[in-house]
Amino acid sequence: MIQGIIRNSHLPLEVQTTALKAFELLGHAEAKIHNVPVESIHFHEVGAVDAIADIVAAAAGCHWLQVEEWICSPLNLGGGHVHCAHGVFPVPAPATLELLRDLPVYSSGVQKELVTPTGAALLRALEAISSDFPAMRVRTTGYGAGSRDLPGRPNVLRLVVGESTKTAVLEEQDHSNGEGRVGVIETTIDDATPELLAYVADRLLAAGASDVYRTPIQMKKGRTGMQMTILCSPAKAETLQKMVFAETTTLGLRYREERKIVLARSFVSVDTEWGAVKIKIGMLDSGEAINYAPEFEDCRLIAERYSVPMKQVMQAAMTAYLLKDARA
Repeated sequence: MIQGIIRNSHLPLEVQTTALKAFELLGHAEAKIHNVPVESIHFHEVGAVDAIADIVAAAAGCHWLQVEEWICSPLNLGGGHVHCAHGVFPVPAPATLELLRDLPVYSSGVQKELVTPTGAALLRALEAISSDFPAMRVRTTGYGAGSRDLPGRPNVLRLVVGESTKTAVLEEQDHSNGEGRVGVIETTIDDATPELLAYVADRLLAAGASDVYRTPIQMKKGRTGMQMTILCSPAKAETLQKMVFAETTTLGLRYREERKIVLARSFVSVDTEWGAVKIKIGMLDSGEAINYAPEFEDCRLIAERYSVPMKQVMQAAMTAYLLKDARA
């Protein structure tokens, strides 16, 4: 029933996907606790209208913010007891504890439930990682206040949206024309799954790699393998090398530094019938623009939001830029 309600809504596909993933995670957590197939699970409280509204509204808000990574602080679970459909349980509720597996949690002694199964499922659906306050350039903040009074502490959830300082530094370096040095990390692997290598590539990029790519190769004993190549600033090389060893099955890697020549970069915004799209421009020392392309993420979000082919969005953005350039 929940799936039908969400699928039949007019919400963007990304919102539907996040909301359904949260309910799916809740279902699997409950199934594991009850030791029954997930098809046999009835959601009880979390299937109520207010819970559906909570999850869908949170998913819509997260989609609207258009952030790339979610980070939460270690979670204060609270204490005391909670009344569930099956009776009274100690805090945290069984489903909450299952969903928060491997995330840092603690209790400050407050005798109230501070993390619900719904909240835990949303964190998992967003693939949030736990960290102390990360280094960032703060862009905007928001606060949500609850109605429950907690002695000695505000009942407030804070959301901070910012830009990673690692990303900002790399972008600033790339905006100037000239030469520099780039670190190249390479390793060859023949005993890891494609799923693992895709995960590792995402982790490396999040940790500051400029680019990560994989090349199919033929290895010894007739084995088909992959060569993983990581491009990074030399200052990041040691950290990324340790991550490669920790996250993959490799026993060795190669590292070198190479000369890098880059174009100066700038951005302009153009209007399409669906909204604004940034155009990245590559320029010579003379200021002549020789490369330009619409930002992929801008086009992807518009394509998903309005259900139009992404190539159509990209073509419209390029046309708008060329017309704007011709009038300049």
